[in-house]
Amino acid sequence: MTHSLRIPDLTIPARPEPGWLAGAGGAGAPAVDDIIRVRGGTRMTGTVHVVGAKNSALKLMAVALLAPGRSVITNVPRITDIAIMGEVLRRLGCGIRFDADDPVDPMMAHGGVPRSRSVTIDVPDVPGAEADYELVRRLRASICVLGPLLARRGSVRVAHPGGDAIGSRGLDMHVSGLARMGAEISGERGFVVASAPRGLRGAEIVLDFPSVGATENLVMAAVLAKGTTVIDNAAREPEIVDICTMLNQMGALIDGAGTSTLTVVGVPGLQPVRHATVGDRIVAGTWAFGAAMTRGDVTVTGASPAFLDVALDKLVSAGALVETRRGAFRIRMADRPRAVDVVTLPYPGFATDLLPMAIGLAAVSDGASLITENIFDGRFMFANEMMRLGADIQTDGHHAVVRGRERLSGAPVAATDIRAGAGLLIAGLCTDGVTEVSHAHHVDRGYPDFVADLRALGVEVARGGAAGGPGVPLGL
Repeated sequence: MTHSLRIPDLTIPARPEPGWLAGAGGAGAPAVDDIIRVRGGTRMTGTVHVVGAKNSALKLMAVALLAPGRSVITNVPRITDIAIMGEVLRRLGCGIRFDADDPVDPMMAHGGVPRSRSVTIDVPDVPGAEADYELVRRLRASICVLGPLLARRGSVRVAHPGGDAIGSRGLDMHVSGLARMGAEISGERGFVVASAPRGLRGAEIVLDFPSVGATENLVMAAVLAKGTTVIDNAAREPEIVDICTMLNQMGALIDGAGTSTLTVVGVPGLQPVRHATVGDRIVAGTWAFGAAMTRGDVTVTGASPAFLDVALDKLVSAGALVETRRGAFRIRMADRPRAVDVVTLPYPGFATDLLPMAIGLAAVSDGASLITENIFDGRFMFANEMMRLGADIQTDGHHAVVRGRERLSGAPVAATDIRAGAGLLIAGLCTDGVTEVSHAHHVDRGYPDFVADLRALGVEVARGGAAGGPGVPLGL
């Protein structure tokens, strides 16, 4: 008998056949529901609520592996990647259950379907030690099971990760850091194979770059290591702080979260806990840029504006009025944005995940903007699709010069990753026609109910129809 892990709009078979995730990046023509169309000329207005951060929730689910027993993580976004991560953990022997946080809260649901869930994770005394290729290749974040499984089991095999096609993101710093802690690591037919026959021990680790993924894996491994681990040049993102907060609630001893130096004193064991995911600053920033690009008026709740200081400052420089309060902010833009330059940097710098929105803003601004990408070498693949909408973009390595135009032109385009998909849809609101974004499953991986949120902000939007065809009519 086949059992299923059920989340609204996504069923994962307990023993999937090959290609069960073909809609999430498979070859061939996009499925009917893999296309989103928007009509240009819309001014976004209203209030939108942001739920838990994808980039935190996925890792918090891996954190749960460090303690046998039942952990509950709340404010988890209802997105495809969370379902995939749930299946990764289920195949490691965990019990997984998703429940609605609050299905009657109007700020948390569209049409009675909640945007956030709580996930209950029952971790066995001896979890599995292998994360297989079929799932890991779809979700790069699943590499974060490497650290906790190595700490719990002493050996682990994790398939080399996949994820978005936005450039080289190697595992060198993960491997070298774990090796300094006593791990023996090798590659074997597409798998990362790690063991610590004498157990992990504390070490001094200096990262070449403040890698988020490496910081996460090393912290999760260090909490059960013998002795003290010091990680210098650690990532400082709010999602790192969220992970360290949950680990400390479980009994870990971590100091320095949010700074570039983390000190971790190993403990014999951890206890399961209940923890709420921090709000998603990238989704919040997406709506902020959308308000500015469409000369709208949008209030964003559920995410701290303090985590978006640099991005909001850029919008102020572009001419937006920004009001902030605890856990919320409002963006108003009355006139055409002024051109601003943007440089992506590790947190607290401008987030690379907001680069597509920065390019979109530049494409409709008054003047020329210089956009510099310092994190991922493939981010500017998105620029080719923006140029199909009429954007004036010239790229040279890690730099792009964008000369703004009063209005873009609607056209069929394709999402190449999560943020590119969202950025193209918002750019489509600044066109003189209908923009069709195919491969929209990418958007589903990072934004719960993106179409419903757009509609709530006054956007004319529809999902479905064959690529290049009329689909669901807009005028709707």
